[in-house]
Amino acid sequence: MALTVTRQAIARMLAEAERAHPHEACGLLLGQGERITAIRPTANVHPEPARFFEIDPQALIDAHRSARSGGAELIGYYHSHPVGPPEPSATDRAQGTGDDRVWAIVGERTIRFWRDTKDGFEPLSYVADEG
Repeated sequence: MALTVTRQAIARMLAEAERAHPHEACGLLLGQGERITAIRPTANVHPEPARFFEIDPQALIDAHRSARSGGAELIGYYHSHPVGPPEPSATDRAQGTGDDRVWAIVGERTIRFWRDTKDGFEPLSYVADEG
């Protein structure tokens, strides 16, 4: 089954990656089930944001609280690779938790989606829609 992502979410991730360059952009993927309807950009709080990303922990706490109150689910995370393809880097693979969340990686002006499984990152196909 393919992931569904709104065109607005795709456009916003691309814009956030461009805006953050030469640093890595990062944020949250929100929606329900296998459908991403929105993104929430967050601060990249890593001390070396040009090479790494770390999502602001308060943004994660807020997203979980919102979901428990009936808001959108936290489907996963996105980040950009200012230099390089939209594939999990060695650092990404080392930081994966195997929690089955979706990772969107923006690189070379394109987006690819991945599932963070217990066996590593698996590529996901997706369909863009108008939302």
